Amino acid sequence: MNKLEVPGKFDRAARGYDLLVGLNPGYHQALRRSARALGLRPGMRVLDLGCGTGASTAALVAAVPGVEIVAVDASAGMIERARQKRWPSTVRFVHSRAEDVDEGEFDAVFAAYLVRNLPEPDGTLKRIRSFIKPGGTLVLHEYSVRDSLISTAVWTALCAFIVPAGWLVTGDRSLYTYLWRSVMDFDGASALRNRLRRNGFTGVRSAPLPGLQLGVVHTFRGHVPEQEQR
Repeated sequence: MNKLEVPGKFDRAARGYDLLVGLNPGYHQALRRSARALGLRPGMRVLDLGCGTGASTAALVAAVPGVEIVAVDASAGMIERARQKRWPSTVRFVHSRAEDVDEGEFDAVFAAYLVRNLPEPDGTLKRIRSFIKPGGTLVLHEYSVRDSLISTAVWTALCAFIVPAGWLVTGDRSLYTYLWRSVMDFDGASALRNRLRRNGFTGVRSAPLPGLQLGVVHTFRGHVPEQEQR
């Protein structure tokens, strides 16, 4: 399965996605921790890229009440599931690829499990940077294991449960074998930090998230310079 097929696969997996996420201990807590790294304040405008069925959106809502959130996903099925839930009036869902978003500028961008699935990550990161106001923040919540043999082994062990569970719930094994392989092939934490710097973000930092997936899931944070010329 190639990355261009991913949105269509998520269309078909959308119905069982929340059930699978619910079987992952600490999944929502980790998202909330990454969302808090944005340093949001009431009245800010935030772009939630790769929102899926709304787990990352819920983490943003929990971080700070009164934040305007535009939540975007390339999968129509995932967006439809997200829209069926109850949300504050400050939340709006948009069906779009990340690189095609046309919603103006934002104080911050949150992207959970997105960059790994992009066909052209560098080009899309440059595009994402153009969405962010000078002085604004990007936070990525992402799998990254290549810097550690232990983290790689932990991820493979976790997938011994994730792949058959995903297959059982959705009837599609390919999406979850793709998940395992895509994480194995993706940037290590140091490489992803360098990728962010290469695409114009400053003050780039990352930290592994605690819990069952320690060393597997990380929070990455970068900024657009205050004196950015537009």
